[in-house]
Amino acid sequence: MQKPELLAPAGNLEKLYTAVRFGADAVYLGGKDFGLRAGAGNFSHKEMAQGIRFAHDQGVKVYVTVNIFAHNQDLEGLIPYIETLDALKIDGILVSDPGIFRLIRERFPQLAIHISTQANNTNWATALFWQEMGAKRIVLARELSIQEIREIRDKTTLELEAFVHGAMCISYSGRCLLSNYLTGRDSNQGDCAHPCRWNYRLMEEKRPGEYFPVEEDERGAYVFNSKDLCLVEQIPALIKAGVHSLKIEGRMKSSYYLATVVKVYREVIDAYWKDSVQFSFDKGWLEELGKVSHRHYTQGFAFKKPDAEDHRYETSAYVRSYDFIGQVLEYLPETGEMRVEQRNRMSVGDKIEILPPQGDFISWEIREMKNDQGESIRHAPHPQQIVTMAAPTQKIPPYALIRRAH
Repeated sequence: MQKPELLAPAGNLEKLYTAVRFGADAVYLGGKDFGLRAGAGNFSHKEMAQGIRFAHDQGVKVYVTVNIFAHNQDLEGLIPYIETLDALKIDGILVSDPGIFRLIRERFPQLAIHISTQANNTNWATALFWQEMGAKRIVLARELSIQEIREIRDKTTLELEAFVHGAMCISYSGRCLLSNYLTGRDSNQGDCAHPCRWNYRLMEEKRPGEYFPVEEDERGAYVFNSKDLCLVEQIPALIKAGVHSLKIEGRMKSSYYLATVVKVYREVIDAYWKDSVQFSFDKGWLEELGKVSHRHYTQGFAFKKPDAEDHRYETSAYVRSYDFIGQVLEYLPETGEMRVEQRNRMSVGDKIEILPPQGDFISWEIREMKNDQGESIRHAPHPQQIVTMAAPTQKIPPYALIRRAH
């Protein structure tokens, strides 16, 4: 066994900083082209250079997604783009298209190539194929059990990366055609409309406007609506199965979501690795994961084929029990206060929790606030307004996040 890498999504520069500060060993991100998250912020060349420099200074690796399924016209700018990435000293590149793989291997043999989950890596023979072709790592399909992962590990030597947390796709490893068919937006070109989350009902051709429920429910049914993956309790099993990298999904999630999820998985991995014999899972870790916006959780395919219990037929809405309301900029030792950048309306009297990059959260109440002119205020309603408030302890570090229960 080896200690696994904790791999986090970075939808933009702020999220990259957050993932690194809250404990990621590596991040994955996309540029403006060739990726599968057109709705994410994505990185310009300047932002990518800045993010890679910051990550590398902290000993964190950076992988870049080039995982579209390319049409002929997509290949025209590919080589110059890869040259740019190579010059930035990225640590690896994710691809799914065999043609893109071939071009990169021919022109950039030194570049580590990771095979995206989009390539449907579901068995040891596929893993061996990519190993023999020169890939360094494969991202395993979410549709694999832990036992199947162990079998792939036994028959191969390349690195294995597995999803442990985040949204599940109703189509095999994200190879979805629903979006293209219903909206003209191509999932495999990075522009999925997420029709698997829509509410479907049946209408007969000659009875327009007369709807019949797909299930025995007058409200209709979210027939494709999977719960979110959460394998935090299975970290020991995944490590024993030989997984090299534990991957969190969510380049379009918030910085608060990212900080909380990365922090929990960091703590679980470290606790298990420190003493695997005496390790005991703390239910408080699950409680923390319940404080971010999420759908109800499932362990997916880890031990069985998903059934009705792993889907939600009533609603596709998220569970939201906490609001992210601010980020600590600095602690002011001369006054015992902290400067905070507001992210959602906050008020005097709010009971809050302060989440530092390391250590337990701190419960606190906002007793007073001042604006940046030093004037006393009762509310901070303006986006990214800078306020000063009393701090509960001198140990509040920069970049700690502030949340409030509903």
